[in-house]
Order: sequence, then structure tokens, then C-alpha cells
Amino acid sequence: MNSSRPAEGGAGPKTVLVVDDSALIRTVVSEVIAGFPEFTVIGSARDGNEAIEKIHALDPDIVTLDIEMPGLDGIATLGYVMSETPRAVVMLSSAETRGTVDLTLRALELGAVDFVRKPPAAGSQQVLRIAGRLHEALRAAAEVNLRGVPMLVRPPLVRRDATPVRGRAHAAVAIAASTGGPRALAEVVPALTRDLDAAVLVVQHMPRGFTAGLAHRLDELSVLHVSEAQHGEEVLPNRVYVAPGGRHMTVTVGDGPARIALDDSAPVQGVKPAADPLFMSVAASFGAAAVGVVLTGMGRDGSAGLAAIRRAGGGAVVQDRATATIYGMPCAALETAGADRVVSLGQVAPAVTELLAARRTERVGS
Repeated sequence: MNSSRPAEGGAGPKTVLVVDDSALIRTVVSEVIAGFPEFTVIGSARDGNEAIEKIHALDPDIVTLDIEMPGLDGIATLGYVMSETPRAVVMLSSAETRGTVDLTLRALELGAVDFVRKPPAAGSQQVLRIAGRLHEALRAAAEVNLRGVPMLVRPPLVRRDATPVRGRAHAAVAIAASTGGPRALAEVVPALTRDLDAAVLVVQHMPRGFTAGLAHRLDELSVLHVSEAQHGEEVLPNRVYVAPGGRHMTVTVGDGPARIALDDSAPVQGVKPAADPLFMSVAASFGAAAVGVVLTGMGRDGSAGLAAIRRAGGGAVVQDRATATIYGMPCAALETAGADRVVSLGQVAPAVTELLAARRTERVGS
């Protein structure tokens, strides 16, 4: 990496290289970024090859990178950047078709900090509408811990036992993730085994249209079955449920088994889905047989919910600073709730399994 790069948290605006094959998008995105006082556009590039040349010549702090470009596309360019000259990258993604969703998720696994959906039309007014989301992504990129986001090698697809899951869930794991979450989840969820004997419920801050693809990708990698949650479905052990983008997910328990509840109420902590409502419902439904997990992300979502799980006798796992892409959510969780385990990303799944096993032993012995 070029030694001229300012140290993290250094004075002065962060420099941004804008990469897109559309001249209009490059111009308008550059103009939008110019309106953010903490960022300055240092240059632009029309394709991956030119982007690599300018990264070496200009050494930007942040790169906004179009996914679909002729020649060297965004995925190939990102792979080169993260392996040869790592820095914060924000992907620009078009509409949420299956192919684009897959590419976006792959980019996040490769180490991109975040993504911003480009508007369906390329007019300047349409691009200006994404200014708030772009500002949010750039702010996350400015805080990224590059040492915490090594490129994730694509693991082999998993062949799972087709035997259907039987019986109701008597324990649950609730996971919160935001910026850097898709890459973190791609390491944590596949590491969970059938010995878990608990339902897994995941809130990843993502917009509509992308969480189904995230669930599909995690399902390909995991021994446990992963799916986007459906309203009213039964919560089963050794199943992973991903909250749909744009909807809150909670767990309800009546006279029968626990079930998924989805709703369209207002955002919580500025996000939807939010982890706090899920965690609080898991605390109420499963009590001491619950474990909450807070992974990388900006903000405080999950901290109040993790405190509720601990008050109910459940366990808490928080990702450590060294491996978190963004330490905001884990830090807030520790300050608010504390934790039974503060561990590196690779140790999250073992820590969850240990805490659940200890709670099963306590129940049997009591």
C-alpha cells in the first residue's frame, strides 16, 4: 500500500475516486460527493483498467465502483484492489435483478464496505435522490477497519442432509449485522453445525430485493438451511431465518410453537429491519435458552436488545474490534449490555455453540 496515505482518522477530507462506465453517472456522482464537506473527489475512471491505473497514481482513500462495466468489470477490479492495494470500496449497483444481487453480494464478500443502488434512470435528478444513501455509505467507508476485512475466499457449496427438521425450537440465536455484515455472515453462518439444536434469526441491514439473495447465498454455503423469513412460519431448530429487507422481524409464542412475525412499522434506530425488536422478542420467547450476537456495523442497533436477552438469562457474543469492519454496533452493545464472549469473527460460531450447550446443561441439571 502507498505509504503516503493519511493515517486513519487523520485531518482533512477523505479522497474519493469515482469509477463508472457512464460519463453522466461519473459527473453527477462527483457533483453529489463534492457537496459533502468531509469528502473530495480526486478523480474518475470509466472502466476497471483505468481505475487501477488511477488508484496507483492518485492513492484515493475511497473508491466508488460500478459493478457492471465492459472489459474489466467491478468484481474483477475489486478483487485486484483488495488483494494488491486494499482500501475502502463502495459498490454502485443497478436494479435488484437476481444477477445483479449475486454480483453485489459477491462484492461484499470480497471486501467492499457497502453498496448503493443506482437509480433506474441515469438522469441527474434521479441520481441526486441517492445522495443521502451515498453519504451514509461514504461515512461508513471513512471508518472502515481494513485489517478487519480480509478477502473471503469462496468456499465450496455444501451438500446437506435432506432429512426434514422435526420438532419445535426450544432455543434461539439472534444475530445483528450492518456494514460489513454480509461478509461476516458468510463466515459465521456456515460455521454453525447441526449440534447447535437452535433456531437462528438474522437481521442484516439491507434494502428490499437483496435479502432473498443473501439468504440464498448463505444457504449454498451452510449445513443449516437458510431462507428469507416468511410471516407466520414456524420457527424450527437448525434453521436460519433472514429478515426481509424493509420489514421488521420478531418471534411470537402463543399456545403453540414460536412463529415468525413480520411487520411494516416505522424504522427503529433509523433502520428497517432492526435487530432490537427481534432481540427483545427472542428474549421474551426463549429466555435463558437464547444467545444474542452483535456483529460489525454502524450505529447502536442491537445494544438494547442484547441487554434484554442478558436480563432474561440468555448469553451474549460480541465481535471484537480487530475483526469488525465497523466497530460501532459491537462497541455500543458492550457499553449497553456487556457480553459473555468478545471474540474474533472466526470464533463467533464456536462461542455461540458453547453458550447454548452450557445453558442446556444447566437446564438438565436444575
